[in-house]
Amino acid sequence: MRVLMWFALGFGSACALGAYLLPQGVLAAASGAFGVLALALILAGIRFRRVRPAAVAALGCCAGLGWFALFGELYLSDAMEWNGVTREAELTAADYSYETDYGWAVEAYVRIEGKPYRVRIYLEEERELAPGDGISGEFRFRYTAPRAWERTSRYQGKGIFLTANQESALEIQRSETRVWWQYGPILAGKIGGILEAAFPEDVQPFVRALLLGDSTDLSWNVDMDLRISGIRHIIAVSGLHVTILYKLVEVLTGKRRFLTALIGFPVMALFAAMAGFTPSVTRACVMVGLMMLAQVFNREYDSLTALSFACLVMLAANPLVIVNAGFQLSVSCVAGILLFRGPIDGWIQRLWPKGDGRLWRWAHGCAAVSLSAMVLTVPLSAVYFGTVSLIGVVTNLLTLWAVNLVFNGLIGVCAVSLVSAKLAGALGWVLAWPIRYVLFTARLLSRAPLAAVYTSSEYIVLWLAFCYVLLAVFLIGKRKQSGVLFTCICLGLCLALGCSWAGPLTDGCRVTVLDVGQGQCILLQSRGKTFLVDCGGDTGEIAADRAYRQLASQGIRRLDGVILTHGDDDHCGGAGYLLGRIGTELVVVPGTLERGKLPQTDGRVIRADQELLITCGDCKIRIFPPAFLESSNENSLCILFEAENCGILITGDRSARGERMLLKRYDLPEVDVLVAGHHGSKDSTCRELLETVKPETVLISVGAGNVYGHPDEALLARLAEFGCTVYRSDQNGTILFRVR
Repeated sequence: MRVLMWFALGFGSACALGAYLLPQGVLAAASGAFGVLALALILAGIRFRRVRPAAVAALGCCAGLGWFALFGELYLSDAMEWNGVTREAELTAADYSYETDYGWAVEAYVRIEGKPYRVRIYLEEERELAPGDGISGEFRFRYTAPRAWERTSRYQGKGIFLTANQESALEIQRSETRVWWQYGPILAGKIGGILEAAFPEDVQPFVRALLLGDSTDLSWNVDMDLRISGIRHIIAVSGLHVTILYKLVEVLTGKRRFLTALIGFPVMALFAAMAGFTPSVTRACVMVGLMMLAQVFNREYDSLTALSFACLVMLAANPLVIVNAGFQLSVSCVAGILLFRGPIDGWIQRLWPKGDGRLWRWAHGCAAVSLSAMVLTVPLSAVYFGTVSLIGVVTNLLTLWAVNLVFNGLIGVCAVSLVSAKLAGALGWVLAWPIRYVLFTARLLSRAPLAAVYTSSEYIVLWLAFCYVLLAVFLIGKRKQSGVLFTCICLGLCLALGCSWAGPLTDGCRVTVLDVGQGQCILLQSRGKTFLVDCGGDTGEIAADRAYRQLASQGIRRLDGVILTHGDDDHCGGAGYLLGRIGTELVVVPGTLERGKLPQTDGRVIRADQELLITCGDCKIRIFPPAFLESSNENSLCILFEAENCGILITGDRSARGERMLLKRYDLPEVDVLVAGHHGSKDSTCRELLETVKPETVLISVGAGNVYGHPDEALLARLAEFGCTVYRSDQNGTILFRVR
């Protein structure tokens, strides 16, 4: 029995309970309850060996809940007291400052009651900061989300328990001395400069992502290519990179155990520091370290025990790392490979028993690794990214050899640059070609039919659940009929895709308000025709990603039209990204839209200076031109989507003034659905508009916890007064309204 594995399983489950479900006040009592259960199971285990794993797991739950409670009381409680507080503080930069979608930011440390806390500072202006720099000023602090399902919980998974917004002018004290923890980010910064100088511009973003895990400069289209083709993991520095690095150390030391350990330990520690001690890299480095120790002392190395030990170390340092997507994916990937690689490899060999040769063994070995990793990571990918790649096994077979070559080559470029920058540049030019091969392969395969499926469709979610039920039955059953399993999975997929694609073809009127955060992105559909109204959200990339997944889940590869109500980024910021992947026949924009806001498209562009009427299946789309007032919000196009028995009105970001002008110029009918203006602002969706169109249902596209206070309480009260049923994307997610 692997005692440490069962203990770690219980400990991790307890941390998940504390992070996702149980309030802080009941953790100690829950720990005691599991302690009693563990004692009972231990006593039962004296006679019944089969209950011993459960006893160890219960003991792990007891320890995990107790440690989670202590961590909250002894460490997190001091950070919680700074929530919502504005105060003078002195912080130390932990890394270089960087640009975000909303300005500049930097990771830093602050001491509270003598304890260090990692903080993300949001700056009011561009500031060039380096690790170790002192930052003094007035900040407004906020404790990151207390519950794992809230968006800001991603901070806690990275050990960031406070954010700070700059409230006054900052005083910067440049660091003249360095401490050990600063050398990792400093080295990463220097390597970034070497890569920028050595490689052609078109591959620089990929190179930085592959070696340093910095994907900030990677284009949205390339990121989507990698994700859909199933090799996004190669630019999230992880166990793959640590394994390649360890193999390189082994080659350089001639596989001498003591020399490998002597060089390997500092190399792994430095690489982990350079990668920012991300959960996946930390997990991999701990496991490799245990393997090197086992080799030095001639002890047996057990991968599952090593994985369990690595998880326990990381959870002890920060129990909230359990909510980190990288941690979950990394652990699930390794666990899947360790548990399922052998059976899947055997199944492949039985399926093609005549295969032989080194190439065949390498191919079916790679396929077995990819498939076994997917067993446990697919559900997480579906939850976090809404995408499940079906072509990932093929892409991995075609590209991982090149990724291995390039990663080793990048280390070679960094070493050669110490001798000659020109020689490093020449090597970079050579390595650029296999990089282009990887990117080309990902782009080609990502655009293949059925390269991926998307959980935007509830039928795909049901299909995934069906697959895991089948897998459980297959594993439990005595007769392992893999052919039947594969056939059922394929038939289920065909049924799920058919149902997903049939909806837009059969619905007479269908409106989808996508959950894009603080922005607007709406699909108007009828009898297989699709128009997109706006494409903007918290960021343009988020809006484009949600819109693409929604369209792809319905089998839509080209739009019939795009209507941009006005030029604000929260309405059109993602249109350029989306139209880079999905074409359109027509783009309608206000006549006042600046040329810089117009997305590149292969479709016809119409500047709406007068009322337009467009046919969409069984429906008509009436587009009302701008009010031509001084505000861009008032210049929003308004859209009336009309079916024989249904009407939907969209007013963009117009305020009451623009809405009254709309009512004055045009005779609007009563509608079934109104999309609230300006994301639920109190100055929009005025009383006169409600009295005229008399909507039964009001949809509000709004971001959770936005700084504008949308939707405003005054608006919600006004809608309640008119008896409107209200649906909000911040509470209800993506909203679908359909009429058969």
